[in-house]
Amino acid sequence: MSHWRKQQQQDRYFQQAKQEGYRARSAYKLLQIQEKFHLIRKGDLVVDLGAAPGSWSQVLVKLVGDRGRVIAVDLQPIEPIPGVETVEGDMTDPEVQLRIKELAGRKVNVVVSDAAPSTTGVKLRDHVLSIELARSALNTAKELLVPKGNLVLKVFQGEDLPALIRDVKLAFHPVKVFTPAATRNESWESFIVARGLKATSRPGN
Repeated sequence: MSHWRKQQQQDRYFQQAKQEGYRARSAYKLLQIQEKFHLIRKGDLVVDLGAAPGSWSQVLVKLVGDRGRVIAVDLQPIEPIPGVETVEGDMTDPEVQLRIKELAGRKVNVVVSDAAPSTTGVKLRDHVLSIELARSALNTAKELLVPKGNLVLKVFQGEDLPALIRDVKLAFHPVKVFTPAATRNESWESFIVARGLKATSRPGN
């Protein structure tokens, strides 16, 4: 058994995900973000970007309840999840964005993105790709969200992160950077948690 595989099997969150039926340990990152910031409410319409394999959507369905809705978007197919509508495609593709808007039928309350690039192992390269992906999610969120809507973006730490945070702060207030306890010690990911989309930041204003 590889050292990595052994570590994974010993990982508390990995084991907990298996026991509680989540598709990945990342579910606990979203649960910890929600516990701290209370971004998602019953009845909300939420778009989950970079959703495969679906663990965040599993959490979101429980958070929004019967009156809420979840739309999951990813380049990869997502195995069906009760209560979740899925869109397969690139979030930056105008046709995919149109499909999301058609499914939603209205502006959405929250956009979350756990999207990460296919990592190359070159830290600077992976960081740049991560920032590009987060910017795409930010732009998509500004298209989709209601005024005062909320956003969560996964990012990799690095020199371009402060500029991205400044751009998020231009559109939202307040904005925090948060690393959930469920994040692996060796990981260099964090989450930008942005509440309150400013009305002037929405397209058309």
